[in-house]
Amino acid sequence: MKIYTKTGDKGQTSLADGTRVSKLSRLLNAYGTVDELNSHIGLLLSMESDDFLTEVQRQLFCLGGMLATPPEKWEKFWEKFDISAFVSAIENKIDEMTQELPPFRGFILPQGNAAISQAHVCRTVCRRAEREVVALYEEDARYEQPLHLLNRLSDFFFTLARFYHKKMDVSEKIW
Repeated sequence: MKIYTKTGDKGQTSLADGTRVSKLSRLLNAYGTVDELNSHIGLLLSMESDDFLTEVQRQLFCLGGMLATPPEKWEKFWEKFDISAFVSAIENKIDEMTQELPPFRGFILPQGNAAISQAHVCRTVCRRAEREVVALYEEDARYEQPLHLLNRLSDFFFTLARFYHKKMDVSEKIW
């Protein structure tokens, strides 16, 4: 099977249900940014092994698929994707890491070493994905759960960067 189909040569692509849309559509911006985030997590994983980050990647594939599906078909295709349970898992992981961290003292410069900086890249790409989903949510309230997931995930990456500072004994630089 060839990887190229030529069906997107004129700026259109298909959603999961076959609906054709412009490659400039808000949906594509949203799930394209989720895909970009997933790749950045892969780079982070090449620096720091972490089973939870691998699970985040799996869940982001589900989120991307969901965003590539019209909301009226989510129940058919994504009924087993439990966003609320995953948001809870993220919150638990944040709480677990936070217990080991010193109190938050202010804005932290996104630096320290490659892994810490990459965690911040993941945070900022996640925030962009969140903004893309906000645009969808403002038109359709059914995007509320994906929005919750991305909001909590960006908090996770901020906390992860701080956790790496402590774990790797690299001091945080406060702005």
